[in-house]
Amino acid sequence: MSRFDEIKNLVMGLEADFDKFYSKGNQAAGTRVRKGMQDLKTMAQDIRKEVQDKKNAG
Repeated sequence: MSRFDEIKNLVMGLEADFDKFYSKGNQAAGTRVRKGMQDLKTMAQDIRKEVQDKKNAG
């Protein structure tokens, strides 16, 4: 479950930047959101691979 917690923490950590970008038009916050979403994508892909490996192992 620690992987799930990592994802939750990443998304919750981006909440303020989402607000700054969408509500206030802060471009630097948009850059941080994009980086965070890329990190989330990478984490999700790693978890998918891990789950697939465990499923195929037995």
